[in-house]
Amino acid sequence: MLRELKSYFITGLLILIPLTLTLFLLFQALNYLDELIPYRVVGIPRIPGLGIILIVVIIILTGMTARNYIGRKLIDVGDNLVKRIPIISSVYEAIKQILQTFISDNNEIFKEVVLIEYPRKGIYSIGFFTQNTRGAVQESIEDDVVSVFLPTTPNPTSGYLLFVPKKDVIILKLSIEEAMKLIVSGGAIVPKTTQPGAPYFSIEPSKNIFSKN
Repeated sequence: MLRELKSYFITGLLILIPLTLTLFLLFQALNYLDELIPYRVVGIPRIPGLGIILIVVIIILTGMTARNYIGRKLIDVGDNLVKRIPIISSVYEAIKQILQTFISDNNEIFKEVVLIEYPRKGIYSIGFFTQNTRGAVQESIEDDVVSVFLPTTPNPTSGYLLFVPKKDVIILKLSIEEAMKLIVSGGAIVPKTTQPGAPYFSIEPSKNIFSKN
């Protein structure tokens, strides 16, 4: 009886804690955005949710402005000014690069999920195939290599750029999203597409992805 109660208690925690934290953070975010509007100065009554609507409108208007010539020039001027400020410029560039990598519609930076032996032979790590390696790096290596981004756990926005021989790359039968969940959770979240007892990956590397530029 006690064992069953303990099991129910743990199950309840696993369900309620993520849900409660998610709702709490969402409430806090909406509350913070609402406080950005100076209601007393503007002279309008406080409307719950108006802050998030205003932020979305500002983001859309900024995107529209960046699409025309004059707006693009103004953004470039502001961009260059920020880049000249010590310390702030480094933070700004890092955040900008992360956003461009992970949410840009035109940037398919991660093409396939791969498995490589890292940090030593016999130990495997999940990475993302980005492109066939070209230029000075490939010219300096005898093996035909590909560029692989190796993310860290639990923060996949940081990691290492590795140049791995094609013959040593195993293609995983996972989507980018599934691989991200696996990495962020430290292996606790098993992809739903994987059946018990079924391998995550194909034994022979697929040659198709390496033909991409």
